[in-house]
Amino acid sequence: MAAMTPTVREAAPQPGAAPADPAPPAAPGRTRRRPRVWRGLVLGLGGAYFLTPLIASFVFTVHTPGQGVSFEAYTELLAADGFTESLLLSLGLAAATIALALLLAVPALVAVRLGAPRLRPVVEVVCMLPLVVPPIALVTGISTVLRWGPDHLSRTPLYQTFLAVQNESFPFVLVLAYTVMALPFVYRSLDAGLRAVDVPTLVEAARNCGAGWPYVMLRVVLPNLRSSLAGAAFLTLALVLGEFTIASLLGFRPFAVWIVSISGAHARMSVAVSLLSLVVTWLLLLLLSRAGTAPTGTSGAPGSARRSRTPRTSPKES
Repeated sequence: MAAMTPTVREAAPQPGAAPADPAPPAAPGRTRRRPRVWRGLVLGLGGAYFLTPLIASFVFTVHTPGQGVSFEAYTELLAADGFTESLLLSLGLAAATIALALLLAVPALVAVRLGAPRLRPVVEVVCMLPLVVPPIALVTGISTVLRWGPDHLSRTPLYQTFLAVQNESFPFVLVLAYTVMALPFVYRSLDAGLRAVDVPTLVEAARNCGAGWPYVMLRVVLPNLRSSLAGAAFLTLALVLGEFTIASLLGFRPFAVWIVSISGAHARMSVAVSLLSLVVTWLLLLLLSRAGTAPTGTSGAPGSARRSRTPRTSPKES
């Protein structure tokens, strides 16, 4: 068997033989270059795709044929009827929607993650249903339910509740509708964060140290989900500030509906308001993204300082 087994023997250099020539170096012109040109081209095309409409809209608002450049469309915004009220209403609805969506989704997903992992597909299907139902069908169902108040609940305490959720100063019914619409985005963001963190181990360690459930949620779980919470708030804010269908059909006037309502009589002002809303949305999203990142230099600094101050001892000294 040993004679039949082929063996590979390295050829030893014979005495007096010339050494083997080393491999020739690769030609400098054949080295593979990084695709910097293609990356720059793709980024340039993407930037032009997004910036060209914005620049054209800005030129439309400041340039009047035959009159030159004028910024009247922007100076008249603060004095426009309903501008401040609609903007504050949309920001208040966005804040309430973010709070309600996180208050519903975070405890539910953490409970499923800890106690009932088999229910995760059911929760996922329920949270993804708003993507299947169009907004026009959702607002039709909401308006049908709201009409039940005068017809069937006029002599019950729930009638006052139906009137309260439709208050024009702050329509809480829009918060409920926006929360349903934002559930898919909130679920995806939080689910990704929970998958990246070992939540059962963190909760078990905190509970073994004597921490209660409120302390575990506020001081252990939520800090580890900071980026996911910021992402969920990011998407919900963008959804609320740009939603038009539900608010318009229910008869309310947040910022998006106000922009459309003035577009017929003040075309330049409506475009200027749209650009201003984009700037405000970008600033708020930037603040949320900054809030989702932990400050650098704070975590781990005490430990590193202690380690740097600890003198090193040699094995002989120990």
